[in-house]
Amino acid sequence: MFRVTESICREGDGEGSGVATVPVDDAGLCALGRQFAQIGRRNGFDYFLVSTFPKADKPEFAANSVFCNWPSALRDRYDASESFAASRLVTRLKQKILPFLTKDCVFASGQERAADMELAADFQECGLVNNLAFALHDAELAHYLIVFSGERGALDRQETASLYFDCLEALDICSGRIGHKDGPREKLSARELECLRWSAAGKSSDEIAIILSISSHTVVSYLKSAMRKLDSVNRMQAVARACRFRLL
Repeated sequence: MFRVTESICREGDGEGSGVATVPVDDAGLCALGRQFAQIGRRNGFDYFLVSTFPKADKPEFAANSVFCNWPSALRDRYDASESFAASRLVTRLKQKILPFLTKDCVFASGQERAADMELAADFQECGLVNNLAFALHDAELAHYLIVFSGERGALDRQETASLYFDCLEALDICSGRIGHKDGPREKLSARELECLRWSAAGKSSDEIAIILSISSHTVVSYLKSAMRKLDSVNRMQAVARACRFRLL
């Protein structure tokens, strides 16, 4: 479904258009997502995924999925598997730019054979047998991976080219109507940024407390608050996200 947490639809196409969530259908897809679903159906694929590429500080499947019509139970199981960032899909599309069709479960990581077989069985059971995958960039140079899945067999060169161009056209339309939220949930205070900055420099809580003339307990409190605002599980991830958001 459309992930409002990281991307939001903008009403209209003009500059300064308002921002709002948009109506979705019974499958949880907004009008933009339905365009990709239609492309898939025209080419014999029941399922599709449009996702951003995972970053070191944002590897989760749910955090990167933009449009997806997989069964909800499969999405939840896959997100819980934590396989997305290390999947064959991501690895292949970082190395190759040409579309490829495979019967292999490209969503598995390939690191644990038993887990891979179980994950592949989940996808097979839901009807995601064959997978056609490729990567695209939009006008703002955002990097996406796109996968169409189903029981459809091999496509010839012309069919693949036509599907690829249809997705490029849809993404071009979407890029003007998707606002990418690239920043923290809440504004960080000056003290929180100071503590993060010194933490990035390798200083401990006790050392930061001496530098800022505050207690170590207060330093820990500032860092915990910064971690929450940056949706991070530890200081290292908070520092990485603060750097990506150009806060440090």
